[in-house]
Amino acid sequence: MHNGDTWGIPGGARDSHENPIEAALREAVEEIGINPTLVTPIGDFVDDHSTWSYHTVIATAAESLVAHELNEESASVEWVAITEIATKKLHPSFAATLPELLALLSELGVESL
Repeated sequence: MHNGDTWGIPGGARDSHENPIEAALREAVEEIGINPTLVTPIGDFVDDHSTWSYHTVIATAAESLVAHELNEESASVEWVAITEIATKKLHPSFAATLPELLALLSELGVESL
């Protein structure tokens, strides 16, 4: 199940030679066409399922960073205030980890996605 028409963040499988940050940046380039030199990773939230894990890399972005729909994986791309995330129809896996992710974002002082 791919859960189309839900809101989430860019992501995908990590290649065997990549660390979580490298994979996150590659996926963001592939899915939303960002310039990775305008992104500074500041944290990593890990959703651990023992036999596999999902990493959400948290980063700051230069004000000049542009993101846009690049392929069929994204119907639209937008910056969203953290307080607006819960108003979206969230991808179920993202929704399940959102409380923990929001707590980490707050600790790190991140204000928007």
